[in-house]
Amino acid sequence: MGAQWKAKGKAQAADARGKLFGRLAKDIMIAARNGADPAANSRLRLVVEQARKVSMPKETLERAIKKGAGLLGDAVSFERVIYEGFAPHQVPVMIEVLTDNVNRTASEMRVLFRKGQQGTSGSVSWDFDHVGLIEAEPTQPGADPELAAIEAGAQDFEPADEDGVTVFITEATDLDLVSRALPAHGFTVVSAKLGYKPKNPVNPANLSAEQLEEVEAFLGAIDNNDDVQNVFVGLAS
Repeated sequence: MGAQWKAKGKAQAADARGKLFGRLAKDIMIAARNGADPAANSRLRLVVEQARKVSMPKETLERAIKKGAGLLGDAVSFERVIYEGFAPHQVPVMIEVLTDNVNRTASEMRVLFRKGQQGTSGSVSWDFDHVGLIEAEPTQPGADPELAAIEAGAQDFEPADEDGVTVFITEATDLDLVSRALPAHGFTVVSAKLGYKPKNPVNPANLSAEQLEEVEAFLGAIDNNDDVQNVFVGLAS
């Protein structure tokens, strides 16, 4: 699973596409608060590139930029909140939400955590590093992710998954710098964001198949919440 949990299976992936557009639109609106020009706003540029790579409709993208920048009236007000706690069987999770109603989201999180254990601020975050996470695909056969990580300035990388996507891990402050450097070293960036990487992930071999299913069901329910942007889980791949 790595640092960020993702839905598995074709049906879930198809359903997740609609959610992805909604989440990207929120990210775009938040980033556009600092300016509607991606060339002068590195955070916005990264999210816009990600939106284009997943074929977000141009009208949806442009409307999100204008809405976030306040060009369509009042700027959108979202608050970013991090929830910490444990999935079943003491698997640590960090949940990032963007919400326009903190009280509603807090109530929904309490319900979702009934099958796990909700923690207080700092109860789980100490066991995660705040990092940059860059998903990238090789642009040529034989592209070496280890060499690319070194030359582009990444801290580390996770080997390519079944879809051929390699995750490059950076210092939080180096996210944009490494994203810009990777294409020159044989990788095209699919997404780039700040996130959380577990320091001591739980080994899934220590959980039964039934226990793993319970963890997946919990994470899936969390991810289905409309306010949730990202779910980071302390479970080894």
